[in-house]
Amino acid sequence: MTRPDPPYLRIVAGLRDRIGSGDLEPGDRVPSTRQIMRESGVAMATATRVLSTLRQEGLVEAVPGRGTVVAAGPSGPNPQTGRRAPTARQSAPGQRRHAAGRSEPELSQRQIVRTAIGIADAEGLPATTMRRVALELRVATMSLYRHVRGKDHLVLLMADAAFGEDALPEPPPPGWRAQLEHVCRLQWSIYRRHPWLAQIVSLTRPLLAPNAMAHTEWTMRAVSDRGLDLDLVLHVAATTANYVRGTAVNLEREAEAEQDTGISGDEWMRARQDAVGALLAAGSFPLLARTATRPDIEMNLDGLFEFGLQRLLDGLAPLFPQSRG
Repeated sequence: MTRPDPPYLRIVAGLRDRIGSGDLEPGDRVPSTRQIMRESGVAMATATRVLSTLRQEGLVEAVPGRGTVVAAGPSGPNPQTGRRAPTARQSAPGQRRHAAGRSEPELSQRQIVRTAIGIADAEGLPATTMRRVALELRVATMSLYRHVRGKDHLVLLMADAAFGEDALPEPPPPGWRAQLEHVCRLQWSIYRRHPWLAQIVSLTRPLLAPNAMAHTEWTMRAVSDRGLDLDLVLHVAATTANYVRGTAVNLEREAEAEQDTGISGDEWMRARQDAVGALLAAGSFPLLARTATRPDIEMNLDGLFEFGLQRLLDGLAPLFPQSRG
């Protein structure tokens, strides 16, 4: 009696057939891990293995900002990435041989970190496993451990690299308020680029990452030497950082929803316009109903961030009565 194929192989076969038949063409997005989990009733590990297997076969590839898409065949480049799909015989310059006789690219810690960030940006942190990074780099998983100690160390390096992408200005802009505005907007832009980052930043267990610590030091310096106790200076720095992070945690949720459904937040709202209208027409929510008739009222994460930032700084202003900001 033959044993049935494992669930991941059955899902792989179905997606492989869709790609082979042209139902999914080069550049088309394939189901994300969360879609596979929901539609096939499997665990995250199984869904991740599905996409890893398809990548190993050269059928799909990860594209930052889009997710996993169908790779091009050997006849041409992928229209979304401009890259050709890998084939079994391709090898890159600078490769070396390892014990199994298979060529393997030279690695660096920076290359591993940038690859991991690309995966996390496209598909979220749960998809960023050591095995998955190794598959993207076309190396054995154990090769990564010569450069990183494990997943936790890799995530720390990813966060440090993200916070180090934009230099903090020296000298800083004049005034405590301008400096706090600058560092908060800088952190918001970092979270915007890397939605997964807000999920790993913690106030109670701060990241021991030099570039993240530099943000705290720079913020503390913005309000030090202004008559505040050091304890208060630290609390100001922590409060502003936590405000930015607290708003940014919504970014990954929105990115996940868009990846899983394929529609943006605006498109999602438009699709539910009739249902929202019927709910508001019942009369139970008169203020909300009035906002629906005001086209000049718009609420999005960027707007909420800016509004809250100004109110936060207004609230801190009494701490600096002798300063003009």
